[in-house]
Amino acid sequence: QVRLVESGGGLVEPGGSLRLSCAASGGNLDNYAIGWFRQAPGKEREGVSCISNSDGSTYYTDSVKGRFTISRDNAKNTVFLQMNSLKPEDTAVYYCAEAPPHYYYCSNYIGFGSWGQGTQVTVSS
Repeated sequence: QVRLVESGGGLVEPGGSLRLSCAASGGNLDNYAIGWFRQAPGKEREGVSCISNSDGSTYYTDSVKGRFTISRDNAKNTVFLQMNSLKPEDTAVYYCAEAPPHYYYCSNYIGFGSWGQGTQVTVSS
């Protein structure tokens, strides 16, 4: 059972950048689809991005397309979320989780488990 730990969050001004990391232990991330989710105050948890190892496909929710990039480094057993041009509405706790390595799960943000602890991202001037 893989364990996931998020890091890299912090306080940034609008237009700034952050790179979140999802580090795995007890398992190989290459065997999973890894998704990034976020939950802002007063809102439901939202799928942000996902990368599937089955075909290498990546997925993004509309609000982050063109600004966020998901990637993986198998040597480091880590998945990253590069966040550029951050907006105040990106403020949330960001979580990573795993799903079966099939595009269906990744593209629909379903079937995820092994949730990490979350890392706070705050975008404010």
